[in-house]
Amino acid sequence: MINPVLVEVERSGFVESRHRGAAAGLAADGSVAVRAGDPAVPVFPRSANKPMQAVAMLRAGLGLDGELLALAGGSHSGEEFHVEGVEKILAGAGLGAADLRCPESWPLDPVKQQDVVRAGGGASRLRMNCSGKHAAMLATCVAAGWPTETYLDPGHPLQTAVRETVEELAGEPVAAVGVDGCGAPLFALSLTGVARAFRALVLAGPGTPERRVADAMRTHPQWTAGTRREERRLMDAVPGLLVKCGAEGVDAFAFADGRSGAIKIDDGAMRARTPVTVALLRALGVAEAAEGTDKAVLDELSIVQVRGGGAVVGAVRPTSGLFTGF
Repeated sequence: MINPVLVEVERSGFVESRHRGAAAGLAADGSVAVRAGDPAVPVFPRSANKPMQAVAMLRAGLGLDGELLALAGGSHSGEEFHVEGVEKILAGAGLGAADLRCPESWPLDPVKQQDVVRAGGGASRLRMNCSGKHAAMLATCVAAGWPTETYLDPGHPLQTAVRETVEELAGEPVAAVGVDGCGAPLFALSLTGVARAFRALVLAGPGTPERRVADAMRTHPQWTAGTRREERRLMDAVPGLLVKCGAEGVDAFAFADGRSGAIKIDDGAMRARTPVTVALLRALGVAEAAEGTDKAVLDELSIVQVRGGGAVVGAVRPTSGLFTGF
């Protein structure tokens, strides 16, 4: 099927662009409550896989909690505290930046990019947004007695454990295996499967690997994302909400009571991602269910401003009547 238009880009009263995609929203009992398009078609969740990968690492012996576990399950912005956290994970395993196999990168955060340029710095593996995950993968290998040099090989014991955990949490087999932007194996799932996996994290018992990942990321969203990132603002605005984005227009979330969802923008447009996520949160009633929700922040994140000549002349916003209920 052709997925529906999820987002329209309006400029000066004229719709100049449209973004199609799919989404799945699960009720607290795990049933599909709302959807758009065909959420059964497999997609690469990209970095939305990271919380599942972190669960696998804890099961294999990774000894992280709190801020550093949030960093392991996140896509950080390359700010100084993120870099220091990655270095701490590596040092705890007796390793260093040279052991990382992720590519060199500039910080995701544009303010930090400018700081690095002004200081005469450059791209580095430590500032790459996936370096927290890679450092944790290396630390897991050390804890389990596995080789570190080949930790990105799909046949490595670490990656085998990750795949098994991803399939268990999603409740479905991996549909395809690829290579993520950071070089790690990437596992394709349906959007419904991704939503099921996130639901499993928040509903797991306290102290379990699943719940430890969810609690760390919700408690320390600035470590999972960054001080100026949309995911951090969403988790701050909705108490009990876990959110993780992925490249190419992916978002996944789960609320404390089990309501969960996942979206994929067909053309990969990141500007369309958060407005659809906010619409899905509202369609599931999460904003009303979470005591203390900052609805003003949700309103702000529900659109992206379109500017012309230095002024706001339009918006990127979800289409009306976006989700089909069941």
